[in-house]
Amino acid sequence: MTKPRLRSRLFLSHLVVLGVGIVTLATIGWLYSPRLFVVYLRQIQVNNFRIGQVQTQLVEGFQFAWWRGMAWAGLVGSLTASGTSYWLSQRVVRPLLEMEGVTREFAAGDLDRRLPEYEILELTQLAQSVNHMAADLQGVEQRRRELVGDLSHELRTPLTIIKGYLEALADGTLDASPEIYQRLAQETARLQRLVNDLQELSQLESGYLPIHPRAIALNSQLSALVARFADQRLPDDPVALKLDVPDRLPIVRADPERVEQIIVNLLANALRYTEAGQVTVSAWAEPRRVWVAVSDTGPGIAPEDVPHVFDRFWRADRSRDRGTGGTGIGLTICRRLVELHGGKIEVKSTLNGGSTFRFWLPRPTDDAPLTTV
Repeated sequence: MTKPRLRSRLFLSHLVVLGVGIVTLATIGWLYSPRLFVVYLRQIQVNNFRIGQVQTQLVEGFQFAWWRGMAWAGLVGSLTASGTSYWLSQRVVRPLLEMEGVTREFAAGDLDRRLPEYEILELTQLAQSVNHMAADLQGVEQRRRELVGDLSHELRTPLTIIKGYLEALADGTLDASPEIYQRLAQETARLQRLVNDLQELSQLESGYLPIHPRAIALNSQLSALVARFADQRLPDDPVALKLDVPDRLPIVRADPERVEQIIVNLLANALRYTEAGQVTVSAWAEPRRVWVAVSDTGPGIAPEDVPHVFDRFWRADRSRDRGTGGTGIGLTICRRLVELHGGKIEVKSTLNGGSTFRFWLPRPTDDAPLTTV
């Protein structure tokens, strides 16, 4: 059994309202109009003229005229109400049909259509919601295409290198050596890092990566991380690694493993791009947050490139970053991890003047005591 359409429902509802109004009007008129008319006739009796002599004829004449007037009024009113009901239902149904057509085009892949504003406020709000949905879908589709293109571009280089070495080893044009195997292992490790980063980024953006925030002290964590990177540096390394953190920092609410992941990524990037000078890890407190910053004296970032730093697969110097094995997803992961903690990450950079990546983490809602390393 097919359900009635909205147009039919609206039209029938208007007719029901019209019918109820006509029946109510006729019932009240039939019960009270003759009695009121008799009362009025008795009030106009004068001299020897008695209304009772012609009362019956007058009431019958009134009832005849009243019923005929009601018939004409009902007929004209029904036609007028029906036409008005149809017009009003069309005003409601036509935009809905237009929305249905546009959503079908969205489903077919055409996301460029947009709905106009309508005379009815609620329909305009619904149209705006549909337009926002289309814009979001268009953005998602654009990012999907960019991701597929960037991913294929990133995979092509290591796969080409691995394929070239394997073919050369297979046909005997290249002799096997530890250096060749090491190069193959490096390219395979690059592929593995890229796949792992993509998997983690996918989990972050889909909300499947768990975050377990708790009260932690950043002093000891920052000191341990800087010491770990310092131990990996050579004594004559031209880049100095410094820690600038006060002895007392408020406790923050965060996942220590994810915070370590953010800082390690920022430190690795800073050391990778700084050939000489220093990299400084600093932290300071504000009333409701604690800031952590990683500054370097590297080449910096051009002003036009700063807004794209946290985009997937973005690099200021693609060729050099490929040589060092970066995937171009690390900063994107950092941004999502900071946002999941309720914080924000930002960058300040000057071309040939170094860069500073900083982020803040929220303090617990209650006034947590200060901690000392």
